[in-house]
Parts: sequence; C-alpha cells; structure tokens
Amino acid sequence: MNDPIGDMLTRIRNAQGRGKSTVRTPASKMRARVLDILQAEGYIRGYDAVTGANGHPELEISLKYYDGAPVIREVKRVSTPGRRVYMGVKDIPSVRQGLGVSIVSTSKGVMSDASARAANVGGEVLCTVF
Repeated sequence: MNDPIGDMLTRIRNAQGRGKSTVRTPASKMRARVLDILQAEGYIRGYDAVTGANGHPELEISLKYYDGAPVIREVKRVSTPGRRVYMGVKDIPSVRQGLGVSIVSTSKGVMSDASARAANVGGEVLCTVF
C-alpha cells in the first residue's frame, strides 16, 4: 500500500456510501491521530484498536449519521506520496468558510487547521473534510 491515509479515507467514504455502521482499517499511529481529529470535530463516533483475523492490529471506526445521511459529506486527500503539499500558517486553507476542517501534520503533531493557526505552525496538509 502506497498511501495509507488515502486508503483509510477511501474506506470511510465507501462504507458511508453503503450505510455501514463500522469499518476496519490497518492500524498505524498516523491513522490514529487523523481519527482523533475526526472524532474531536464530530465527524465520527469513535474508533477502537482491535486485532484482525490474521493477527495484525486494526482500527475499527464507528461512523456517524444524522437523519440517515452520513455526517462526512466529502473528504479529499490533499497531500499525496507523489505530490506533497506544505503550507505556512497563513496559507492553511479554510474549508467551506470554516464549516469543514483541514487536517495538518505539523512539527507539533497532527492537528486541525484551527489548532495549527492557534499554535502558529504550518505543515503538510493531509486532507480536508466537510
């Protein structure tokens, strides 16, 4: 797998399209940090670390719906392994006039765009969620 974050976001997008309540993805620290932000911003119910059928660690993500529609309307990968996108603190994009969230990997850890502006740090823009 070349793009673990993109794979996780695609799994979430596909599971919500099918109306699933949970989805599993291979575990990693970076994926867990991205899920922490999605949970803090209210886009997912939460996630748990579980062991898969083959013995490898996995993350089971509980998806969130409102009136039968997925809470996450769109999720886009910004920085890919083939094209990294780095931005200074003043250039971090605001998603839908602040209604969405950009997830940024900074020197102080993975954080939302608002947290990155408050900490006055820029970094790699991983994805945008609305």
